[in-house]
Amino acid sequence: MRRTIEHVREFAAADQGLAFVSFARADGTVHSTLINAGVMKHPVTDEEVVAFVVRGDTVKLRHWRHTPTATITFRAGWSWIGVEGSVTQVGPDDPMEGFDAADLPRLLRDIFTAAGGTHEDWEEYDRVMAAECRAGVFIHPTKIRGTNLGR
Repeated sequence: MRRTIEHVREFAAADQGLAFVSFARADGTVHSTLINAGVMKHPVTDEEVVAFVVRGDTVKLRHWRHTPTATITFRAGWSWIGVEGSVTQVGPDDPMEGFDAADLPRLLRDIFTAAGGTHEDWEEYDRVMAAECRAGVFIHPTKIRGTNLGR
């Protein structure tokens, strides 16, 4: 069975958007981090992508500025789905052509909710995101593979 972005959306919803995002370091070792992610439309291209938010000072973000590829894996029980692809990001230190930086707070909220998040005080959320120079990260799927959810 061919896996699609809709299968990824199903897996993301199955376990609160929890996923491991990974990339290969220059020395060949793998860096993996547990994050919350979801599927949404890219803010410029409208392509369906996997999106998540990261602090501006992370190793991941520094890495993706010069090597923009990653793999993200969602799981539900013993089932899983992985997405490989190129990475783009937008944030205070990562402007994106075609994206108005003034729209960043709304975009970070949209990414957070796409990953299953909710918040009782969006103004506080926006304040923390700005203070931490948070950025939105998008994985553009080139390969999707995995097992069937719940089977």
